[in-house]
Amino acid sequence: MIKKSSKKGLALIELVIAMIVTSIIATAVVTLAYALDTVNDATDDTSKKQAQIRFATVRISDLIRHCKLICGTPGGELAVWRADDGDGQININELVYIERGTGNNYLRLCEFPSLDTSVVNLSDIATLSTSSYDVTYVPLVPECSNVQFYLDDPVSPPNSRFVTISFDVVENGITRRRQISAELRGWAGNLLDSNGNIVSDDD
Repeated sequence: MIKKSSKKGLALIELVIAMIVTSIIATAVVTLAYALDTVNDATDDTSKKQAQIRFATVRISDLIRHCKLICGTPGGELAVWRADDGDGQININELVYIERGTGNNYLRLCEFPSLDTSVVNLSDIATLSTSSYDVTYVPLVPECSNVQFYLDDPVSPPNSRFVTISFDVVENGITRRRQISAELRGWAGNLLDSNGNIVSDDD
């Protein structure tokens, strides 16, 4: 009888120890799975934002590098004359806005209708409203903050040849300052008169 009781007691202790060990292992597995999931989410978020920044850098750098003029900053946006169809004038379909939003919290391109060739005076761009046109938006960095535009000639944007766009992005809970810089290579200064207005031809 003593032997049987001893065996029963031993079996109970073994069962309790087995349950404790199993609980420890299960807790470790759950903790590890949660940690890996958190790391994967953070990595995915960082990768997504870095991809957006790379895309924005390529698009904006290419646009600025090959544009004709920085036309101004209407409503805090950056108006760019990207090309000339040969008439030496700014047509609405040749304009692109780099927008940052009223809260300076995103970057996107605003492109005007490709079939609209109406001429826009350089002096009118400051008051040009995109709501009057069927524009197309291209998101670049949809989640950022403190977007700032810097021109080498902020007083007279058509004379600017260098642009820097800086903004903050949160990656893994850390706010990082990013910057996109580009220089105009095909600046159309020959189309500007002494008052900084576009002339009708380059003769």
